[in-house]
Order: sequence, then C-alpha cells, then structure tokens
Amino acid sequence: MGRIIAIDYGRKRTGLAVTDPLQMIANGLATVPSCDLTKYLTDYVSRESVDRIVVGQPKQMNNEPSENMKYVEAFVTHLKRTLPQIPVEYYDERFTSVLAHKAMLDGGLKKKKRQEKGLVDEISAVIILQSYLENKKYQL
Repeated sequence: MGRIIAIDYGRKRTGLAVTDPLQMIANGLATVPSCDLTKYLTDYVSRESVDRIVVGQPKQMNNEPSENMKYVEAFVTHLKRTLPQIPVEYYDERFTSVLAHKAMLDGGLKKKKRQEKGLVDEISAVIILQSYLENKKYQL
C-alpha cells in the first residue's frame, strides 16, 4: 500500500502532508515554493510509493469556487500530465487555515512561530488529509 499526499496549494507556497504507508495517519511533509512543487513531487514519487494525491479545493461559504480555484485547476492539470500514473482528486479545504491557527494555539506555539505562513500551510495540508482519511473510512 502506498502513501497519500495532500496539497494545500497557494500561489506563493504550498503545504504538503503525507500518510504513513498504511494510510492511517496524516503527517506534515513540507512547505514548498509553488514554483518548485512539481519537481518536489516528482522527486518524492521516485523515492516513495504514492497511491493518490488529494488537492485542497478552495470554496467560498456559498459552495462556489474561490478566486484561487483557477490557479489550483491549472496546477492539477499540469500535475496530471506530469504524474499520470497517480490519481488526483479534490477535497474541500474550507476552514483549514482557521483550524490550523487554532491547532497552533491549542498546541501552545509561541506567537512568532504561529506567524510562519509556511507552517500554517503545512498544518492545513495535514487537516485536509486527516479529514479525507476520516471521510473515506466512514464511506466503507
């Protein structure tokens, strides 16, 4: 069984999370400049078995796509061409940044550390992936 990667895509930087090989637990992987993301993923996939990539789908409260969706779609199109052997699917990412900030507060991180936007992106990816795993478990 391979891993699942989650992507919280942003125009400047992207948070990444990955499961363990049994696809039970989501862990932070990295925050990568978005311009380097394809190379990073290609390198990662060459070293690790990856079954699926889950990309955060930015939506507004009214369920309409957010402004960032056009950038996410362009990235996903490129990703599917680059790694055609790996299925890519979207997963709703609403509230992940808010939940990431809350998790950082609850975890007792100092204010300076909480202001690191890259850490917020990585934690958001973890939240996307953990939510995806829990949703998948309940659908069985």
